[in-house]
Amino acid sequence: MRTPGSMKGLEELGRVRLSKNFFLRDFLFSEIANFYGIPNIPEDPDLAIEAGRHLCEELLEPLQATFGRLHLRSGYRCAKVNEFGNKNNLNCSSNANTAADHIWDRRDAQGFMGATACVVFPWLIDNYNDDGDWQKMVWWIHDHLPYSSIMVFPKLWAMNIQWHERPIRRIRSFAEPRGVLTKIGMPNNEGDHSEHYIGFPALKR
Repeated sequence: MRTPGSMKGLEELGRVRLSKNFFLRDFLFSEIANFYGIPNIPEDPDLAIEAGRHLCEELLEPLQATFGRLHLRSGYRCAKVNEFGNKNNLNCSSNANTAADHIWDRRDAQGFMGATACVVFPWLIDNYNDDGDWQKMVWWIHDHLPYSSIMVFPKLWAMNIQWHERPIRRIRSFAEPRGVLTKIGMPNNEGDHSEHYIGFPALKR
């Protein structure tokens, strides 16, 4: 599929269905792109679609089926938008670090593909409100789904959830308690963590 060269082409690209409940258009909105007038359009639509389908089918669909509707904060970010955000201190990492992450249509330095979406769980913020309660959700995800990395933010406990061909199984947080909760090599990365999310629903597909 070619990069859209017209409004009609962009409409058609947005209609690509990534999974049962998600379409590519759901992930193309960017506040940086919208405010500064930078088109947020994939240079390699086929790669963006392939990576996005894995993200939606393997992570977002089971999460939404289990916990109810997800609020999508951000998803795909083209290289131009991400570079602008990085240079202007708008909470974007470098393009090299964001490839196979928010930049779905670029493989990382090792040649692997990946995709990230930032989501909020209304179910979580409706049922929990103490510092550290976000850990219940990430431990549930850790035990049930093939995520690669999760980054948690303080506002609404928004989470960057990444699918990647070579998952690193790492959870970090800017919400309290801050830091690395787990990663491969830490003693808590393996095994069962169900004691941390007692009362959570069973996984639905």
